[in-house]
Amino acid sequence: MDSNYTVLARKYRSQDFKSLIGQDVLVKTLTTAINTGRIAHAYIFTGIRGTGKTSTARILAKALNCLSSDGPTANPCGVCENCRAIAAGQHIDVMEIDAASHTGVDNMRDILDTAQYRPTNGRYKVYIIDEVHMLSTSAFNALLKTLEEPPAHVIFILATTEIRKVPVTILSRCQRFDLVRVPVETLKNHFAWIAEQEHIELSDAANELLARAADGSVRDGLSLLDQAIAQTGGHVDEQSVMDMLKRADRGVVVNFMETLLSGDTAAALAKVDEIYNNGADLSMLLTDMMEWTHWATRMHPSIHAGTVTNLPYTADQREQMQKINTRVSLNTLSRIWQVMVAAVPEMQASNNQKQCFDMLVVRLMHIADMPSVTEILQNQKVQQPATPIANAAPQTQPQSVATQKNQVISNANELAAALQESKEILLYSYYTSNIEVVEMSDGEMKYFDRRGDADFAFKLSNWLNDKTGHAWKLERLTDSPHVHTITEQKKEELQADPLVASAMDLFADAEIVGVK
Repeated sequence: MDSNYTVLARKYRSQDFKSLIGQDVLVKTLTTAINTGRIAHAYIFTGIRGTGKTSTARILAKALNCLSSDGPTANPCGVCENCRAIAAGQHIDVMEIDAASHTGVDNMRDILDTAQYRPTNGRYKVYIIDEVHMLSTSAFNALLKTLEEPPAHVIFILATTEIRKVPVTILSRCQRFDLVRVPVETLKNHFAWIAEQEHIELSDAANELLARAADGSVRDGLSLLDQAIAQTGGHVDEQSVMDMLKRADRGVVVNFMETLLSGDTAAALAKVDEIYNNGADLSMLLTDMMEWTHWATRMHPSIHAGTVTNLPYTADQREQMQKINTRVSLNTLSRIWQVMVAAVPEMQASNNQKQCFDMLVVRLMHIADMPSVTEILQNQKVQQPATPIANAAPQTQPQSVATQKNQVISNANELAAALQESKEILLYSYYTSNIEVVEMSDGEMKYFDRRGDADFAFKLSNWLNDKTGHAWKLERLTDSPHVHTITEQKKEELQADPLVASAMDLFADAEIVGVK
């Protein structure tokens, strides 16, 4: 065995901006900044694991200290003494610090004390602090002043996967770059190139599976490719990758979902037994079912989303999904999605995944057959006969069904009252607690959703169309206008009431926790 083997993720690590894949905006901004001399004193790179945060930091350090040019260059040579030392992590002026093991304020003070001295071999002293969100509060405070006004020869590069844990005082002193997930097609091209360099046979179907399993992370994908090569001896095909990932073929998943939605419980459970006995990981099967449900929803004709071109299915499988969609409602797809999402932690916590999955299948089949709350209420109205009231005055002009439906709703409070009157409890609760209505008139509504429920607009517009008898245009804003929700308005009105105010004064630290 070759003891000096280098894994693919390290061997093919990006060494310059040209080889940094999937981060075009970042590369363009940094190269332009270097070429124009607008080099900031502090940068922070954030994104999921394996997208190139530390690699970008090293490339930037090489660009600043490369000896092939009289000044910083966007195209470091990679062969000079400084470039080779930085790539190996051995340059005296480029310090890579693991914040997870240097969390204390004393560690940060030791680092900052050396920042006052000029670089030994390079133009700049570069401090690369990886996983910076792991620093303690005291360490962050110690870093603040130096980070704001460092010596002219010092550059700070921070990297983190948890940008929300970094104090805003640190963020405001840095130029922030968000590294995006690398697209599947870009990963496939990269893996195919590496397979060619390594003289490995990698089939297109296997490459597709690896790229999608990587979930946007180059490092994760290369680790999987490395594992697949070790398993197969250099002949990586679809079946070997599926065996490694314990995934079922997408054709199997499509057929299983068709059986599941057909209502034949015995056939569905038999299909589960077959898939399980063939060695598939049931957690991965659940993930594939969720993927199928997502794309089936995107393809559903009632959404009018147009042609979906990036589906990970063959033409025959897409045609099969379209046929399933003709007999399955969007409401059914939404319900089974919610059940599957709730089943993920159950599967993770279960000691017997097979039993848990069998019960999930039974639950899905019964949930799919259930009518919606709106359908139940409508059926009750139809089936419930009108009860005559003794001595009641006769109605000279009974109200027609069309008149009851064509209700005018022109403001936020009228909408809340109409939802409550129609007994749309879930929709009413979500609307009054999470929706900030900015503008509203009969037929149009601009709002901000604090929780970002993707299904809210669809459910509300359907209800409004049915209630008012005409189409509604709902526009969801991306930024909060800081408008009170209906619940917050009621709470303010209660607090302003003299009787409630006097009651609150009787109890220390009392507060209104709910409005009903």
